[in-house]
Amino acid sequence: MVASANSTSPISITLRVWRQAGPKAPGKFVDYQSANLNPNMSFLEMLDVVNDDLTLKGEEPIAFAHDCREGICGTCSCTINGKPHGPGKGVATCQVYMRAFRDGDVITVEPFRAEAFPIIKDLVVDRSAFDRIQQAGGFITARAGSAPEANALPVPKPDADLAMDAATCIGCGACVAACKNASAMLFVAAKVGHLGLLPQGQAERDKRVLAMVSTMDAEGFGNCTNQYECSAACPKLISHDFIARMNRDYLGATVRAAFKPESMASGGGA
Repeated sequence: MVASANSTSPISITLRVWRQAGPKAPGKFVDYQSANLNPNMSFLEMLDVVNDDLTLKGEEPIAFAHDCREGICGTCSCTINGKPHGPGKGVATCQVYMRAFRDGDVITVEPFRAEAFPIIKDLVVDRSAFDRIQQAGGFITARAGSAPEANALPVPKPDADLAMDAATCIGCGACVAACKNASAMLFVAAKVGHLGLLPQGQAERDKRVLAMVSTMDAEGFGNCTNQYECSAACPKLISHDFIARMNRDYLGATVRAAFKPESMASGGGA
């Protein structure tokens, strides 16, 4: 039976979890039975319950990442039944509820799979490659000082809206996990796009896109083949249109860098 949105009837599931003691250790799927689960608990709360049972039995609990549990931090990245973040659209793992599953279901949970996201333990992966891409250019170096008057630097509303859409990226890595090539193009495009759309980001616009794309390639992410699994899996529903925008920026920056290498090296933009 399917638990309805208002159902409080407990459900029982079989959790098939990827267990791996460390980065170099062999991994395997292990089954755990969990009964009398409240269908209105979140997926991470269900993992808490399973871990409590394992601890009482003297067994090693399942390692999984979490922080805010509100779909903001992006750390709760799991692949559930083959889909990054599991069933639902526009939600992170922590926003998936057990009512999305049937009583008696076998639920397969594994970490995000990508060469650039090495497994640390069980369901936890190292996504510091994203941090290094961000550090390569996802910032402005102009002194911001105190908060300026709101209307001191006018920004057209369409640009402001697009910038905010891009800035909602939480860096969870679902786009990478969903892509057959493990491409990080949607993540990088969102970070490049939100600064590239605002006046404050124009001075380093060319240098930013060249540096971030170069770092993305160096980290071992794959190429984009425009099948858009990334935007379908994104918990913030960021559009793949940002990838096209970044490609245009990258092409323009590459041409300008060929004629102004000194300017580009010193951080000059378009």
